Amino acid sequence: MIRSAPDFVHCYIDLAQPRLGAQVLSASDEFFARKERLIKPQAPVFIADKYDDHGKWMDGWETRRRREAGHDFCVVKICAGTVSGLDIDTTHFTGNYPSHASVDACSGPADPDADTDWKPLLSKVELQGDSHNYFSIGSDAAWTHLRLNIYPDGGVARLRVYGQAHCDWSAGNPPDQVADLAAMSNGGRVLACNDMHYGHMSNLIAPGRGVNMGDGWETRRRRGPGHDWVILKLGHRGLVQSVEVDTAFFKGNYPHHCSLHGANLDRDADIDAGAPYWLEILPQGLLGPDRVHRFDVSGNPAGPVSHIRFNIYPDGGVSRLRLYGLPDYS
Repeated sequence: MIRSAPDFVHCYIDLAQPRLGAQVLSASDEFFARKERLIKPQAPVFIADKYDDHGKWMDGWETRRRREAGHDFCVVKICAGTVSGLDIDTTHFTGNYPSHASVDACSGPADPDADTDWKPLLSKVELQGDSHNYFSIGSDAAWTHLRLNIYPDGGVARLRVYGQAHCDWSAGNPPDQVADLAAMSNGGRVLACNDMHYGHMSNLIAPGRGVNMGDGWETRRRRGPGHDWVILKLGHRGLVQSVEVDTAFFKGNYPHHCSLHGANLDRDADIDAGAPYWLEILPQGLLGPDRVHRFDVSGNPAGPVSHIRFNIYPDGGVSRLRLYGLPDYS
């Protein structure tokens, strides 16, 4: 178990997000707290005086006290992808968390049944109560479903599944078909930023439009020189032809301008926001509040790129960033 938040929390997306199609399909038991809460996007809360017909209300999935052999489990459909890390979060579960857990995985178009061949993803590990329990995963396979096993019973607040969405570009995106090269569902990832004080950087490439001001990337107020930036890895190397910058809900805190640079890199480890290899795709363009801005960059000289640096001047919040272009298969 990793004690502090590891890199995969920031550099990979949560494949168990409902907005990516994730669902909790079944559970062996959910007497005290419903299984659907396991993948709620909000952080778990504790309400001291809240009770229901079954007892103390808890913000998570909680089973009854087991009085026979065996253990409890919960099956989750995730956004198909490779898993780099897990967070089995027991926040607010102090005397009722499981002592141990394990995770199995499977892949296929249909939901699991009694004949499903589950593969071990995380062997049986010890859990701490009222804690984030982080575990690094070394699997390169793409999975569609996970089974969280808890021993023998108890409550888990949230399950976060950090990884990269799997997209079969050769099957779904022919060379002449424009696609959002940066979308979460197409395998895009946000790797780094200089600041995300108010809103997480990964919100930039989430599906749909933002639901409120918290559902975007927002930096703190800049009090010195310079500007803010974020770096993305495209789901597939490609030629960016148009850019969409959505400042939905950002009315008094949107950036004044934005620009875009691209680079063609072999490894994520090579990334340096200040390196000379970044080529301009979009020169500084004016932004406004609470609206979608569209920029035609079809004539940009950068060519096919694998990574993008999105710059905002001087600071502020952006809800979504769409990078439409042609995948490059050369």
